[in-house]
Amino acid sequence: MLRVGTKVKCMACRVVVPSRTGLKFWVPLQKLHPLYRTFHHRYHGNSNSQRPPRRYFTSLSRLPVRPPRARGQQQHQQQRDFWVGRLAAKLLKLRYIVLGSAVGGGYTAKKTYDQWKDLMPDFSQYDWMLPDFLWELSEQLDLEKVAKALPEMEELAKLLPDFEKIGENFTFLKSLLTSGLSLGSEVKGASGLYLLLEPSGDAPLKATDSSTAASQDDKQYKKSSDKEKVDQLQEELLRTQLKYQRMLERLEKENKELRKVVLQKDDKGIHQRKVKKSLIDMYSEVLDILSDYDANYNTQDHLPRVVVVGDQSAGKTSVLEMIAQARIFPRGSGEMMTRSPVKVTLSEGPHHVALFKDSGREFDLTKEEDLAALRHEIELRMRKSVREGQTVSSETISLSVKGPGIQRMVLVDLPGVISTVTAGMAADTKETIFSISKAYMQNPNAIILCIQDGSVDAERSIVTDLVSQMDPHGKRTIFVLTKVDLAEKNLASPSRIQQIVEGKLFPMKALGYFAVVTGKGSPGESIDSIKDYEEDFFQNSRLLRDGMLKAHQVTTKNLSLAVSDCFWKMVRESVEQQADVFKASRFNLETEWKNNYPRLRELDRNELYEKAKNEILDEVISLSQVTPQHWEAILQKKLWERVSTHVIENIYLPAAQTSDSGTFNTTVDIKLKQWTDKQLPHKALEVAWETLQEEFAGFIAEYKGKDQDDIFDKLKEAVKDESIKRHKWNEGAKDSLRVIQHNALEDRSITDKPQWDAAIQFMEETLQSRLRDTETVIADMVGPDWKQRWMYWKNRTPDQHIRNETKTELERLLKLHDEHTAYLANDEVTTVRKNLEGRSVEVDPMLIKDTWHQLYRRHFLQKALSHCSLCKRGFYYYQRHFVDSELECNDVVLFWRIQRMLLITANTLRQQLTNTEVRRLEKNVKEVLDDFGEDTEQKCHLITGRRVQLAEDLKKVREIQEKLEAFIEALHKEK
Repeated sequence: MLRVGTKVKCMACRVVVPSRTGLKFWVPLQKLHPLYRTFHHRYHGNSNSQRPPRRYFTSLSRLPVRPPRARGQQQHQQQRDFWVGRLAAKLLKLRYIVLGSAVGGGYTAKKTYDQWKDLMPDFSQYDWMLPDFLWELSEQLDLEKVAKALPEMEELAKLLPDFEKIGENFTFLKSLLTSGLSLGSEVKGASGLYLLLEPSGDAPLKATDSSTAASQDDKQYKKSSDKEKVDQLQEELLRTQLKYQRMLERLEKENKELRKVVLQKDDKGIHQRKVKKSLIDMYSEVLDILSDYDANYNTQDHLPRVVVVGDQSAGKTSVLEMIAQARIFPRGSGEMMTRSPVKVTLSEGPHHVALFKDSGREFDLTKEEDLAALRHEIELRMRKSVREGQTVSSETISLSVKGPGIQRMVLVDLPGVISTVTAGMAADTKETIFSISKAYMQNPNAIILCIQDGSVDAERSIVTDLVSQMDPHGKRTIFVLTKVDLAEKNLASPSRIQQIVEGKLFPMKALGYFAVVTGKGSPGESIDSIKDYEEDFFQNSRLLRDGMLKAHQVTTKNLSLAVSDCFWKMVRESVEQQADVFKASRFNLETEWKNNYPRLRELDRNELYEKAKNEILDEVISLSQVTPQHWEAILQKKLWERVSTHVIENIYLPAAQTSDSGTFNTTVDIKLKQWTDKQLPHKALEVAWETLQEEFAGFIAEYKGKDQDDIFDKLKEAVKDESIKRHKWNEGAKDSLRVIQHNALEDRSITDKPQWDAAIQFMEETLQSRLRDTETVIADMVGPDWKQRWMYWKNRTPDQHIRNETKTELERLLKLHDEHTAYLANDEVTTVRKNLEGRSVEVDPMLIKDTWHQLYRRHFLQKALSHCSLCKRGFYYYQRHFVDSELECNDVVLFWRIQRMLLITANTLRQQLTNTEVRRLEKNVKEVLDDFGEDTEQKCHLITGRRVQLAEDLKKVREIQEKLEAFIEALHKEK
């Protein structure tokens, strides 16, 4: 690998195919020696010192012609090293490239010669490959001068990835020699290549006697038939290829360890890997955002991803695990395990780990307990995503896998396609799986990895028809035949496998065809054991030996390289186009917002929810700022409204019917005691709880008037209702409240005149209110009076006429018996009825009693109000216990006791509200808001409208566009 003058230009190529080897047919030079080009043409004939971008070649790409490099040194330097270049050109044979690859792999770690020497594997077993004269020549040459003439070690290290394609180059040479060319002169040309590749331990071929060796080979081949010559040549080439492939595999394992060290310690290596790692992670984030933006696949994005589809138990999960180099998926014997799509982002890293998108925990894939935990977590997430009554789910589980030597790509594992719905499955399982698969495959840039089970009849496959529908021309489909070992063992005609891999058996077209082996079917197999089994199988398989399969079409490693190359090619072609699409969408959305909501900020649903949450919490805090006087006044008023009817009807009126004050007080005490023990505390707590609800609702309604956004009304109403529903009043307060009320009602001592006056005022207001209510009831019973009849042309109904006549007769009775009791005797009822019949009015006894009740109530209330007026001056007699006085105001004392009980109860309830219940309500409101905030469906239901949806779309589109632009920038930097 010397930079020599123009006279000896491409000296290594002349050594490979000298003019005297007997080669008679023309073949492009780049096809004959792609391996020599990686060493020689890379540094020859071009003045451009910048290294061209490195490419990976797979079964999906052909080796390009590498342009010659410009002259990199001055003329006097070339003259000084001319004899060294000529000597090196003669020694550049394929057998020494293996040693060069080891040197390149060592220098990629930027080790000095002594450090690299310690890391160098033992090559003593390959001493037979070096001729004897080379050891003698090394003693005569100055190795330091030769080392100076070599290219820079950093440039030399960049050649290492090209050596991974040596096996494919051998396959290409083999196909070239067996491509149907006419025998004779073609065989003579091949004989020269055979001598070049022959790995025996004899002395190396020299340039001076190459024509003599070619003539001897011609004589040897003429002795046998042409077919035997070609067969012998094929066997020799295959053995040579397998031998070098095993050597390269050993070197790759050592290189993998070196690359791991580089990722961990080498500064430059870390920088390069960080770019790659961040690139695939950025792309995965874009896909996640697009999935959230369009969860129903109504507007499918057009960014590439590798979609893995196949029949159930076809082995697609095993293929994914081989690509990820870890057994990460749940397994089951014939049972559907993949119940939802799993997006796996593969990237390179120093440690073999896996982690979920929404979790910070890393699973060490080199530890069996972490692998088991990862499989269990995936299974739990799948079952959680499946709704009740369903078998599969369209919800995607995002997983990231990193490790040394892993190809960078994004794969989506889909549920296996089934032909029959079995017991335990939902009735629509088959259709759901088809719809999920079509949703992912309809992306025009999705790479479809179609998995076919090779151990079963090809006619039983369902997935091939589905793939043909989505990609009829096969421009983005890669076909993978699994379980080839079982297929070779069971099939009577192995040529059927060849027909499948060549795309001749199925009508489905594909971009590439691969055959893989994913182990012996045991769930306990490790990835390393599966790799070894796969390599051993194909090395010994007659499918490869007889030419039915090509070397670049087998093994999961070749499949991974091919899929990765295809994936990144499609990414580069489509990502900029999609960035322009989202840029246009963003412009349209922003224009719509400016036209419809010019004075509002673009707040999405989450931001609006946070704003509403703060306003609701402020409203709850306002409850604690209510004054004690306000609480007590409201509580006292509401409590009296709730219990006034009971006090008047069940306590005051029955006690007032007694004959003396002693009986009155006794009756009052008994009824108050019964009321306090059973109903009063419960009624008081109900009033307090209702008051708290009304005040809370009042504050919310008050906020609506302060430039409140009506978009929050539905949310606030839901929060209020749910908080009230969750709030439970402290029932322990009932017992203490009962004791307080009982003590308040037992007290009869009015200490001063203002309290006496307040009690009289309270009594008058209550009686007057009851009297007005009674007058209204009577007016409704008897109908309009004469004034209303004459002025407003109103008439009484027949029932009102009967009641009016009954009322007149009963009023006459009350005038005759002013001290009448509250109830009519039977004879009195009969008398009234007969008197009415005498005036031709037929009346029912029950109607008489009902009318009497209202008339007597009015009569009683009028008398009580008159008595109340007399008691205004009775405080002096009260202090003397009404001794020697005809005035008795025990009813005033009763109302004072009720009033005092109301005041004390209101004060107690106010303390409980402000000290306990308001804080508990505030806590409930916070819990409800937190629950609603975690429930996306609930937020979408409570905060709705075109304004919200437009802000949501704007946020998503901006985020997607920014992610795409950042990814494109990183992609250009990597180039």
